[in-house]
Amino acid sequence: MSTQDLHHLSIAALAAQIRNHQTSATEVAQHFLARAKARQALGAFLAVDEGVTLAQAKAQDAAIAAGTAGPLAGVPIGHKDVFVTRDFPTTASSRMLAGYRSPFDATVVTRLAEAGCVTLGKLSCDEFAMGNGNESAAIAPVGMDAPAPVRNPWDPGRVPGGSSGGSAAAVAARMVAAATGTDTGGSIRQPASFCGITGIKPTYGRASRYGMIAYASSLDQAGPMARSAQDCALLLSVMCGPDVQRDSTSLDIPAENFTRQLDADIEGLRIGVPAEFFADGLADDVRSAVDAALKEYEKLGAKLVPVQLPRTQLSVPAYYIISPAEASSNLSRFDGVRYGHRTAHPADLQELYKKSRSEGFGDEVQRRIMIGAYVLSEGYYDAYYLQAQKIRRLIANDFQAAFQQCDVIAGPVAPSVAWQLGDKADPLSSYLADVFTLPASLAGLPAMSLPVGTGAGGLPVGLQLIGNYLQEARLLNLAHRFQQATDFHLPSPSDI
Repeated sequence: MSTQDLHHLSIAALAAQIRNHQTSATEVAQHFLARAKARQALGAFLAVDEGVTLAQAKAQDAAIAAGTAGPLAGVPIGHKDVFVTRDFPTTASSRMLAGYRSPFDATVVTRLAEAGCVTLGKLSCDEFAMGNGNESAAIAPVGMDAPAPVRNPWDPGRVPGGSSGGSAAAVAARMVAAATGTDTGGSIRQPASFCGITGIKPTYGRASRYGMIAYASSLDQAGPMARSAQDCALLLSVMCGPDVQRDSTSLDIPAENFTRQLDADIEGLRIGVPAEFFADGLADDVRSAVDAALKEYEKLGAKLVPVQLPRTQLSVPAYYIISPAEASSNLSRFDGVRYGHRTAHPADLQELYKKSRSEGFGDEVQRRIMIGAYVLSEGYYDAYYLQAQKIRRLIANDFQAAFQQCDVIAGPVAPSVAWQLGDKADPLSSYLADVFTLPASLAGLPAMSLPVGTGAGGLPVGLQLIGNYLQEARLLNLAHRFQQATDFHLPSPSDI
């Protein structure tokens, strides 16, 4: 295969070609750097350093020659800009952290580097991962003079999804072979759906949160975004594992090979279909694509089982109380004193706090901080925050009741395909778009999105698969078998 076609290869095939000296990690890095530069108009990258990337690639070529290379040697990857990195700035797409350089790498970044991945740069996201359209980044993308939203490679007038929209767009446009993302309320699954790629959020605690800038600590979870379930399985096998010394929420469970069940037979596997995911509000084009995918699973031997998740609608108010509450606490550290943006010439300490935070944080971040401070305040904690936590437990119980009847739950990722840039200026309409992804996040369950067709305008539609705790291998198996039987994960945007 010509080096000009390297971006068409799966991660497994690309790693094999590098390992077998059919190409080199340096050639691969140069190829993907050129693609990223040619596609700067999408706004996916916030930081690129060709010197750092090529030095990493040359180190991988040397490791291959010495026989000490990792399983993903030379695979080019981008990191969502909430993972701290020593070699690239980390901003969380916020003016508050403009120019910040971390003295250490996040655990996820370290583990992927130890496996041989080569970092191409940092990818745009909604500011502090708060958003679902990737329109709130306050840092200018590479090649641009001012902040700009990330654009969907399938239609540059539409959002790529958020908050991991830069990661999804970069993978879909074949600027990277894979990317890291974070999922608090659907921020891996929804952009994966909108951009026609595969992404998985593992069980809460599977992947270390050390070095991941916190939004909502009881919900945030790292995961991979790539073209296929097989690619995601390879990445997740490296990313997961205990990190209890540095992350108190890390599960003390040994690392797992998530590729082990990819080809397992799914004959007789019970797929639960919750009626609440197919109620009014689901667009007809999305419904048709999801229905067709479920029929394909029946052809593959799986059985469809009706299940109930009666508190699905309550996930929206519960999430948008719990997550802002945690955000208000996590972001209190950005006060203009210790680190982060500091306003110029404040009159006194109070003005230092007020102006530093109002200048450093964007509108959506400020909105969520204020909501969070309100629901945690005296007189409102019991009425709002405590009640939301009770609903969270009931939602988790609903899932456990459903899993008594099925092995996996399936449904749409989002109520519609990607919307036009600026269409959801009203925050509430934006929040409601998360209704199908929030329940699994509140319950801490593993969930993923895989492309299963197209909707209006030829835009991608994703199917959401939700598993019980620690059942990532089963989800990946189910997705892989679908992708063996179909080709929805293979196409890329027409101009790529």
